[in-house]
Amino acid sequence: MRLGVLAAIFGCCFGIAQAQSGPVVVELFTSQGCASCPPADALLRDLTAHDDVLPLSLHVDYWDYIGWPDEFASSAFTHRQRSYAHATGRTMIYTPQMIIDGQSEVAGFKPVKVMELIDAHRARPDRVSLQVVRNGESIRIKMAPLDASLPRPLEIVLVRYLPHAHVEIRAGENAGRSVDYTNIVRDWRAVAEWDGASAAVIETEWQGDLPGAVLLQEEGPGAVLAAARLR
Repeated sequence: MRLGVLAAIFGCCFGIAQAQSGPVVVELFTSQGCASCPPADALLRDLTAHDDVLPLSLHVDYWDYIGWPDEFASSAFTHRQRSYAHATGRTMIYTPQMIIDGQSEVAGFKPVKVMELIDAHRARPDRVSLQVVRNGESIRIKMAPLDASLPRPLEIVLVRYLPHAHVEIRAGENAGRSVDYTNIVRDWRAVAEWDGASAAVIETEWQGDLPGAVLLQEEGPGAVLAAARLR
């Protein structure tokens, strides 16, 4: 499918009334060394136009051996992708792969399927309340259960990302291509756990100028139950 058709897909799929108040988190596992990834990278860029979607690009390092080391790649993101596979009983990982809200996965470039899954996750009711306020170099995170059957515990995750980078790739499978990358994750870390039994407030550091987000995610990794942006 040509990327020019995506506007029509977005217009179709995002017309449904929204039930979930926080953005749907879309993780793209990608690499500058993967010839199949640029269309998925472009789709992720298109997703940034929608406030109710939080697209995140996680660059893995297992393509670096081909001859072009991805400057954004991290073994931690490879480990995260493997952890998703292990949690669902799979043994193989691949790029590109999108994980929607920590639960639904799409292998390869399948924009219609991605949009359908985003729409389905948007329609789900909130199970937790999440509010994040920044004050200088610290943030206050307020959480409250909206569902008595919440999984426990939930990880409180801080994510920081570089909004955009243009890369001229000179070797590997994408040699000679120029690729624009969006919301490139530079830091992903769990800072605390919440038992989900009652309302809670925590404060933690938030330094630097990069935008980011706070996520509440089941261990595993599992479902992302809430997300809030920090700009």
